[in-house]
Amino acid sequence: MQIRSCVPLLLLPPLMLVAVILIADCTDLPTPVAGLSYGFYNNSCSEAENTVDELMKSFLTPNVSQAAGVIRLFFHDCFVQGEQQSIPNQTLRPSALAIIDQIKAELESVCPNTVSCADILALAAREAIKQTNGSGFNIPTGRRDSLNFSNYATVLGNLPAPTSNSSHLLSSFSSKGLNAIDLVPLSGAHTIGLAHCSSFSDRLRPTVDPRLNATFAQSLVQTCPNSSINVAVNMDTVNPDTFDNKYYSNMMNGEVLFDSDAALLNDSLTQATVEEFAAENHDFHIQFSISFIKMSMIEVLTGNQGNIRKVCSVLNTNTRSTITTADSYVAPELDTPPSYSSM
Repeated sequence: MQIRSCVPLLLLPPLMLVAVILIADCTDLPTPVAGLSYGFYNNSCSEAENTVDELMKSFLTPNVSQAAGVIRLFFHDCFVQGEQQSIPNQTLRPSALAIIDQIKAELESVCPNTVSCADILALAAREAIKQTNGSGFNIPTGRRDSLNFSNYATVLGNLPAPTSNSSHLLSSFSSKGLNAIDLVPLSGAHTIGLAHCSSFSDRLRPTVDPRLNATFAQSLVQTCPNSSINVAVNMDTVNPDTFDNKYYSNMMNGEVLFDSDAALLNDSLTQATVEEFAAENHDFHIQFSISFIKMSMIEVLTGNQGNIRKVCSVLNTNTRSTITTADSYVAPELDTPPSYSSM
């Protein structure tokens, strides 16, 4: 079945808001895949979603920048062999991994062996969006956790690089059951978070990418003067911790960091969607919620598949970290949300 998600109309002029403050714009959210449902834990752990939301508020209130790390972790979990790996590798922000483990510990104390790490991560990412001024929406739950972790080679094989062109991005998303209309809003998660110089230095040297705004490019060259400097740069220099449509106007002004961002203007369909979202923040949030849910259902484990981990960063069969020597390569940390543009 489909479910209606209602988002307040916050973009109307103040005088109109008085008249329609109780009116909501409702959209049909995607139908859950087999094994998932909206409100899956209503009977088995009724406080699950509220617990995740309240703990995320406690983590983000003193440090809202943590939101980007959690969202990025979620993107990784979905794109790397589907949302079943749940904490797949060590290239991610350690504090984001710690947040998920702490939420899991709290839920284990009240609902043992009930709420999966994959669901906790999906719910935490949803709340991270809401806490950074994004929209709130329902998501289906009922995921199970993988019996293994992905290794670094698997990660690289599933995540498009920040140097990806539009054709590669569309092909990568298509392989996951997503389309151009999903690519553009999900890319919009680049409206918060950080990226390091190494992830976009190819646009600065040996020559500056002509698609970059000249003033913006000069500021990047000053921040990242050579390959030995790898400092973090805000993805959005105006509202770096606000989940809004600024990313799209930045793109149209030549003020985005990655090739994969700028590439969205090289395809007629993605360009048209970029232009729509740049003009309408509300449209961006509605489509983002739909595409977020679709992504959260990529190749999920449900029912008797997989298991429910006791600790998200540790497999149930182990008593210590499950990252082996083969998996221990640590790439330069990029705190950018969408994993397909972060590696």
